[in-house]
Amino acid sequence: MTKKQSGFTLIEFLIVVAVLVILASILFSSIIFFHRRSLIDATNQEIINALRLAQNKTLSSEGASSFGVHFETWRFVLFKGDVYNPSASDNEVHDLLAGMEIAQIGLGGGSDVIFERLTGNAAQAGFIKAELIQDSTKNTLIYVDSSGTISSLDSSANDTNRLKDSRHVHVLYSQNTKNAAALTLTFPNDGVVQSISYQSGLNSGKTQFSWSGTISVAGADQKITIHSHGLTDSATLFCFHRDRRDNSKALNISLDSQNLINYTADGIATKGTSLWAGNPETQ
Repeated sequence: MTKKQSGFTLIEFLIVVAVLVILASILFSSIIFFHRRSLIDATNQEIINALRLAQNKTLSSEGASSFGVHFETWRFVLFKGDVYNPSASDNEVHDLLAGMEIAQIGLGGGSDVIFERLTGNAAQAGFIKAELIQDSTKNTLIYVDSSGTISSLDSSANDTNRLKDSRHVHVLYSQNTKNAAALTLTFPNDGVVQSISYQSGLNSGKTQFSWSGTISVAGADQKITIHSHGLTDSATLFCFHRDRRDNSKALNISLDSQNLINYTADGIATKGTSLWAGNPETQ
């Protein structure tokens, strides 16, 4: 008679260990993802809440004063008055969560958003970009337009299954464009090139750019709008409108030979070849 063997063989043991290692790595990756997700969400909400609180205080004429928010790399401050005073006793200081930083401030050269009494308009419109220190591709952009409207865009959101639309795309260009000469619209499949004077689209303070036009390409009108949400000495946040209902041609857009963004004929936007042009972020 033979004695029946029980227990694991070495191969079975190694298989079990391998499976446990894989499961542990998946769990760890999920924990990291959700932690980073929570940092971005919390930072986004804290900044928006501070901006809206400053606007509400202004509109309610609290203390018969305007209110604003001042931004620095590691914190932001809700303050009272038309000018930020770092030593004011009534400043409300908000430190950023560990692991986050304010990487870019595109507020027309300043660091403050100050709301105007009676209207709630923003004296300095633009954007604030907060990002993970360890992964700059995970960030959130908070916009304040001149009417005081506050909105945001989170570039870390997963929109794989969302139907893309090229009508409204943001591209962050990390260069000073105040002295740029020409925007060039190239329709590569039709050999049409349109040059646009960049300086003619700037406002007097060179804090905003705006251009809109219709270009005939092989008998088909193409309607394009380009403007900025924030324009500073270090960066410009461009906004490109290419409505698919009004455009049918492939298009490349460049600024002084720096390719910012490219469109296929059916409207799919891809990153330009310029080292300073960010990824297109569809709205």
